[in-house]
Amino acid sequence: MSAPATDRPVERHPVGALADGTPCHAPPGVMEIADEHARCHLCGQWFRSVGAHLRSHGWDRASYRTAFGLERGQSLEGGTTRDRRARAMRRRRAHDPVVRAGCEIGRRWASTGELTRAAATAARGRRQPEQRRRKTLRTLASIPVDVRTEAAARASVSRLRAIAETMATDAGFRSFAEFIRTRVAAGDSLARLSREAGLHKDWLTRHLGTVDADLAADLASDVGGPCPPRHDARLLARIVGLGFRDVASYLRQRHLDEHRSVRAIATEVEMNPQSVRAAMTRHGVPRTPHAPSRQRTAELARSVAHAHGFDDLDDYLTDRRRAGWTWQRIAAESGRPPTWLRRRARSDMS
Repeated sequence: MSAPATDRPVERHPVGALADGTPCHAPPGVMEIADEHARCHLCGQWFRSVGAHLRSHGWDRASYRTAFGLERGQSLEGGTTRDRRARAMRRRRAHDPVVRAGCEIGRRWASTGELTRAAATAARGRRQPEQRRRKTLRTLASIPVDVRTEAAARASVSRLRAIAETMATDAGFRSFAEFIRTRVAAGDSLARLSREAGLHKDWLTRHLGTVDADLAADLASDVGGPCPPRHDARLLARIVGLGFRDVASYLRQRHLDEHRSVRAIATEVEMNPQSVRAAMTRHGVPRTPHAPSRQRTAELARSVAHAHGFDDLDDYLTDRRRAGWTWQRIAAESGRPPTWLRRRARSDMS
């Protein structure tokens, strides 16, 4: 067991405590080493080898490093002891065949990158020690802000481009540009492509310019403007068989001339009503709520007026009311309920 140093001040009072209540006599994440001694976090005393001293506390090196936020490679010895052990290891590397074989394996792993990959795999999911976190913060603090910002931006662009290439590869295309051009030409929206890739619907809209600025510029005319052609591709493909050459004329005839509802139009072209409403907005076709029922009501009003020699219902109602007829008498003559007649009169006045 390592004997404590008698010429070093001992921290008798804890400077803190671990999450489980264990007193801490030295700052976590820091291994205090002065010349040939190192301070023990558990008792505050100084030893040539804290690692050897840990047995008196019932601890081992691995649990000690983990508990106090030290890196796995952090030495627990003072400078003299550490140098002595380093010299002993160099002698073993030179004369011990087992150690030489192990070192050769390590060099081979390092040269092929396998050692780095193994270390990354072992560290995945493991919390970063406090000591490493402090080192990282010190290193970052020494780097100018503009350099860090530029590096972060480059890393962000690289991640976005990697996602884009994966999106294209999964869809069976050789490149991201080919994927986007082909699908947009087929009438697919950027939102649809984003959702197919399991991303937010606005992912491509937000990042296309970053991933491929030239591609975004080429597609600007297709994905912008009041009536981009790609939005009408699917609808146009469905109405060609109905005898229409453009979307605007189809919507005007069906909704304004034939008084079909948005839902009826959507059923005919096998699209959802929201898409039909969006197409009407793009092409400036005004929507008439309840168009079929309003058309039937208008036809009924004309038939009532014509049956009594008037051009429209308003003239008929005005004539009868001026003659002193009640709504009940007009209803008896026209065959329509009084409430229906009064409602038509109010709508005509408005």
